Amino acid sequence: MRLVAAGCLLACATLAAAQATPPATPKRPVVDTYYGIHVTDNYRWLENGASPEVKQWVAAQDAYTATWMNKLPQRDPILAVLHERLKKEHTRYESFQVRQGHLFALRFDPGKAGPKLVVFSSPEDMTSERTILDTTAFLPGKIFQIDWYSVSPDGTRVGLALSTGGSEDGSLYVVDAATGRQLGETVPRVQFATGGGAMAWKADGSGFYYTRYPQGNERPPADRNFYQQVYYHQLGTAPSTDRCVLGRDFPRIAETSLTLSPDARDTLVTVENGDGGDYESWLLDAQGAPHPITHFGDRIDLIAFGPDDSLWLLSHKNSDRGELWRLPAGDLRLADAKLVVPASDASLEGSGYDPGRILATADKVYVTVINGGPEEERAYSLTGKRLPNVAVPPVASVGALVPDGSNAFLFAAETYTTPQQWYRYDGHGAPQALPFHTEAAASLADIEVRRVFATSKDGTRIPMTILMRKGTPLDATHPALLTGYGGFDISLSPRFSDNRLWFDHGGILAIANLRGGGEYGEAWHKAGSLTHKQNVFDDFAACAQYLVDHHYTSPARLAAEGGSNGGLLMGAMITQHPHLFRAVLSYVGIYDMLRTELDPNGTFNITEYGSVKNPGQFRALYAYSPYQHVKPGTKYPAVLLITGDNDHRVNPAHSRKMTAALQADTASGYPVFLLTNANAGHGISTNVNEALLETADAQAFLFQELGMTMK
Repeated sequence: MRLVAAGCLLACATLAAAQATPPATPKRPVVDTYYGIHVTDNYRWLENGASPEVKQWVAAQDAYTATWMNKLPQRDPILAVLHERLKKEHTRYESFQVRQGHLFALRFDPGKAGPKLVVFSSPEDMTSERTILDTTAFLPGKIFQIDWYSVSPDGTRVGLALSTGGSEDGSLYVVDAATGRQLGETVPRVQFATGGGAMAWKADGSGFYYTRYPQGNERPPADRNFYQQVYYHQLGTAPSTDRCVLGRDFPRIAETSLTLSPDARDTLVTVENGDGGDYESWLLDAQGAPHPITHFGDRIDLIAFGPDDSLWLLSHKNSDRGELWRLPAGDLRLADAKLVVPASDASLEGSGYDPGRILATADKVYVTVINGGPEEERAYSLTGKRLPNVAVPPVASVGALVPDGSNAFLFAAETYTTPQQWYRYDGHGAPQALPFHTEAAASLADIEVRRVFATSKDGTRIPMTILMRKGTPLDATHPALLTGYGGFDISLSPRFSDNRLWFDHGGILAIANLRGGGEYGEAWHKAGSLTHKQNVFDDFAACAQYLVDHHYTSPARLAAEGGSNGGLLMGAMITQHPHLFRAVLSYVGIYDMLRTELDPNGTFNITEYGSVKNPGQFRALYAYSPYQHVKPGTKYPAVLLITGDNDHRVNPAHSRKMTAALQADTASGYPVFLLTNANAGHGISTNVNEALLETADAQAFLFQELGMTMK
């Protein structure tokens, strides 16, 4: 049941069923003044999600959406296909860690709301699987997500950050790896959607460092999800006695990661200043004393341990595509770092929050590089001599490099048409395929993959991948779906997704690699951030126009899809190019850029988007903020906005306000829908059936608006 506000559920559903128009939304104007500019917000009252009136409005919107979706002839057949596909899906394994030769992983079973933590005697032996913890049965009445987990160096204990309802509000549980029994007390407030969270074990497993948010009266309520610090917990003691070891001087918007050295003596602490990509780093020695390594402004985005405790540094000081430097073991002076891998034609990948992109072994160093979207795994000697690449499929993505305790590592690769496959590589010959791979419910062997380039407004070439059935004629008649992201240095590298339903009904899928991502390095990211954000929207519009100009589709059969920062992108397409798209599907999007920084995670986004407190950044934000550019009498495309009540990354109020504005002002006659999931967060759901129904609604919406029928 995806509707909320049970007290008014029946009345709201009856009301919606009786009307063909959206529920009425009163305007209650509030005027803000920025640098002499008066900005009217008609729906400020919808920001109060705890208000009974807002809850009733959300329930009425959900009922209105459900009424329409239930009438769509494609919805039930699509839902039936999704259920059949679920029956054919196979178990998948993710988030590998190797300790003492044993492989730990998260197991995801089709139809199950939460994963299991499992262990194997070795990466080659699937028959040895043993369940340590089942998140659906760990505590009665709760279904957990595992935000992250960490295995002790000796493999006997596991720490897990567990949260519910898609909230990402996680507490730390320590369990015995042999029995799954909880050890000691639960450690609260180690993980949140704002700054994330992490832990790192002591060498003997007797305790651990962890990230901690303010508790009790330590900070004012407004700072509850800020000021992340590093604490130490000794097993068997009360968390209230834990001590802070580092972080009293960290920024308010610190995002902290912890990495254990190969000998488990030292802990690397990497701190990002919000989401904009500026890092500093510290080393906690065996006694827990902190030693600074890099500072904000040094442009060192990642540090990885070598097997001899040397430090490998990903630097953007001299090149936006990145260089790899090395500090000898025991030397923490950045000035002593030596260049090993210079900048090349591709960009080195990795950050403090994505450390598994660089791996040094006893005789080689491996780096993951990206060039426009596809990734490669390159190998170098420890002195920087280029060696043959690690063999991966063409036009592929490469997952995190997982050391196995020897001179080898595990990694996963996938393409647009082949699902994820795990490999082991020991530095010689071809990687060894492991028995861990994702089975596709249906083959995509008949799907053609085309890499093309669109030209953006300022002349920049924008890469785009187009997927379609082989032999599809380019006659401008096909329904097409264009997706993108464009922000936070996040790259859209090739990913397998079962789009069989879409392709079998004539659909074309296009993925745009926009500025704001990391597809061509840090310059590409910066060209789509802060006051340059408009470039992202121009890039996406250029990709849409390419699809039209080259007869893949027409505006009458073109849809756009995106989520989160990609939802902001969708809002910009709705308001800046309403005639270029027939339908827009947007998940957990940001739409009011003048008020997003007032939310906890919105404050972390300031280093990526900017702030209204800065005059120049305000002008840029106001120029593109979708909510402020919804205009009466405009013929907007059909729109479906999807959000979750437990989303702590993007306030659901953005979707509520954008829905109200579009419903009031559109003159196209096309529908505008809002769907709010009460059991979901930032795209994370705890209910499989609800998730399937949401997917069916989204697909049926696109089928209906693009004139597609189920065969």
